[in-house]
Amino acid sequence: MSLKEHGSRKYGRLIQQNIDRARYLAELIDAAPELELAASVTLNVVCFRYIRLGLDNAALDALNKKILVELQEQGIAAPSGTIIGGKSVLHVAHTNHRSRREDFDILVHEVIRIGEELAQPSKTAIRL
Repeated sequence: MSLKEHGSRKYGRLIQQNIDRARYLAELIDAAPELELAASVTLNVVCFRYIRLGLDNAALDALNKKILVELQEQGIAAPSGTIIGGKSVLHVAHTNHRSRREDFDILVHEVIRIGEELAQPSKTAIRL
């Protein structure tokens, strides 16, 4: 019924908008030295992780899992987590046509902020 009401063109535009926003998020990640894409962005899914020099993969995995929890508990965003290439990553499946570019700016900023806070030497041993 909804398709009949709104039409396939409108749905097509909304799907393309979500794909474009996922690509925008990928561009933000590429531009941030603290982040890395874990896979190519071909549709609406973006997988990435926070990275920090001096931390091995096990420490980065633990850190990214904690970032995921903090994003959710602080009400910033609700990505999920997954494993790609043996690494824990944040998984953003963008399906909300109401999301704006600013929402992705905030997500990237907050992932970096939380990552930096958690990776502080005095907090790493306690919080990870």
